[in-house]
Amino acid sequence: MSWQPAKDAESRAETSCPPVERVIVPRSRDIGGFEVRRALPAPGRRMVGPFIFFDQMGPALFPAGQGMDVRPHPHIGLSTLTWLFEGEVLHRDSLGFVQPIRPGEVNWMTAGSGIAHSERMPAEARVAESRTYGLQIWMALPRDKEEIAPGFQHYAADSLPVIESDGVAATLVAGSAWGETSPVAVHSETIYADIRMAAGGRLPVPSEHEERALYILEGAVEIAGDRFEAGSFLVLRPGDGITVAAPVTCRLMLLGGATADGPRHIWWNFVSHSEERIEQAKADWQAGRFTAVPAESEFIPLPET
Repeated sequence: MSWQPAKDAESRAETSCPPVERVIVPRSRDIGGFEVRRALPAPGRRMVGPFIFFDQMGPALFPAGQGMDVRPHPHIGLSTLTWLFEGEVLHRDSLGFVQPIRPGEVNWMTAGSGIAHSERMPAEARVAESRTYGLQIWMALPRDKEEIAPGFQHYAADSLPVIESDGVAATLVAGSAWGETSPVAVHSETIYADIRMAAGGRLPVPSEHEERALYILEGAVEIAGDRFEAGSFLVLRPGDGITVAAPVTCRLMLLGGATADGPRHIWWNFVSHSEERIEQAKADWQAGRFTAVPAESEFIPLPET
């Protein structure tokens, strides 16, 4: 198929409103020997559409016998999505779901009123040296869905739409774009796509989504004559028809959606429009009132700050 045409941002290059509104350089954090790069939330930019948390995990190399171990921890008011490029992660949650995830697959967990889960590298993946590399995002739930019942769904790689044209291949991980819709059961207007571009490729960014951002995983892109390198998180100007050009082979993520229906508070793993609700979640985890994750004896205690 051919991409739907966009009103090219290059035609706007001489205006006073550049198509890239903000460039965020993700902050590196160590979470117990495993490095992540966090783009959202960032100073001056808390969300892009429903996306309130965006982490790049690794790439990390683990020697034989070691691996990622994220002990059981709680969530409220959000949905999580894990997207792997390398490695394997075993998900366990307080609803009783046990599901490995591999590159190209989606684990979609909706916390709603409250859920706990763990994320560990399975034992069979620790036999030899291994790598883990991927992204984890959180999407804030709409206010009227913050307290829905928790749920979990897994989607196989071959269930996700792939759009290819003009040296570009885009896997639509969640939401809608370019005339296609992902099967992932999102709760608000969303776009989330994994895009590979050959050198010389051109991609029109859908303008129907009010808020959009690009995260450059590999290579570099050009937008309206400006070049942006790997590791940059680009917040795009609302409403502009923007074309991304690939001066070299590159890989990037496109994310966004409708503006959230009001501000959100985020503390540790909790998201809500209400500070009082977050205080209640903190007290519930501290007191052990969240349902436990079966087959897990450990947990991450509530942080002191």
